Amino acid sequence: MAKKRGNPNWGKFDLSPVPVIVTSFEETVKKLRLKPADYVSSPQLKDWARRNKDHKYVPSDLLEAWNIDGEEGF
Repeated sequence: MAKKRGNPNWGKFDLSPVPVIVTSFEETVKKLRLKPADYVSSPQLKDWARRNKDHKYVPSDLLEAWNIDGEEGF
């Protein structure tokens, strides 16, 4: 008997749940116990964003609000 070729699952949808990935920014916000309305006024979050802007995800609207340029030197 000949071996069947191809992927037997081709065309079938994968309905398995997608894992939730928490960013470093979200972890920092949670650790600082900040609400979205408090982000701009938080000196700790601003300092974290300044140190990590080139390596971690920081929302661009916060960088703009703090006048922080992203990816300096590149």
